[in-house]
Amino acid sequence: MPLLYFLPPLGAVLIWSGNMTINQLTVGAIAPSSIAFLRWMLALLVLTPFVAPAAWQHRATLRREWPKLAVLGLLGMGLWQGLAYVAAETTSATNMGILAAMVPLLTVLLSALILREPPSLGGVTGGLLALIGVTVLLGRGNPLSLLELTVAKGDALMLVAATCYALYGVMLKRWPMGLPPWVVLYAQVVFAVLLLLPPYLMGPMTPVDAGNLGLILYAGIPASIITTFLWMLAIRQIGASQASIFINLMPLFSALIAMLTLGERIALFHLLGGALVLGGVIMAQTLTRPLLRPASVGSPSDADRSC
Repeated sequence: MPLLYFLPPLGAVLIWSGNMTINQLTVGAIAPSSIAFLRWMLALLVLTPFVAPAAWQHRATLRREWPKLAVLGLLGMGLWQGLAYVAAETTSATNMGILAAMVPLLTVLLSALILREPPSLGGVTGGLLALIGVTVLLGRGNPLSLLELTVAKGDALMLVAATCYALYGVMLKRWPMGLPPWVVLYAQVVFAVLLLLPPYLMGPMTPVDAGNLGLILYAGIPASIITTFLWMLAIRQIGASQASIFINLMPLFSALIAMLTLGERIALFHLLGGALVLGGVIMAQTLTRPLLRPASVGSPSDADRSC
């Protein structure tokens, strides 16, 4: 496989990791409800000249599938990023990167529940390992502190956000709609803008200025449009399973970017919790053998006679 095929997923994960730092920079510069709406409004304005004609051609399908597209827009764009902006107010970019890396594992678990996909050995053991890692991270190195309900609000919100995005991926798989990928994305962006408009109007409505314009541009174009293009290209070239493995690099990239730009320091509990989460995610993606073997049909004598 050409090494160039690994550049799209690597670039997408790098941009996503940078967006964790952008989330931190928004604190005090722009309200979460404002940037959550404005980034997707910007993405909609950029996409419309290129994708609207194709969307019009598929208007009959869009009219039929709009409830599903609205749910996907809410999960994948409204709640995933909206909650992340709120979480940034009370947690670090490093923590956000580690918790975002839970998405592949949560996707495996939700697929077993919703899509009835049989759980794998890696999904169960990796899930337990990652859960221990999350308790170390949320408890700041002392998992027993969770019994006292001392979890940082931002960490809890980021975990909910990661669950929403994992559910988004599962429902996207469950609801095939026969639409081109860019049209599906465009429709979701339209619904995300509509759903995020009320919180934006209820305020506080932060005015766009020189201090936050760059944050909106990064979130609206590289982190929304370019990453989508790179991820779709990656899936086409190397497949969804191999592409998702690159998400495991997000904690590392997020921590390095946060150290260089925000001056965040890495504590021992970051390393321990991150390693456990990363190990659990890798186990879930590589140990894919079903935990329970399906019952064989027919007796050995039947199989012998059929040979």
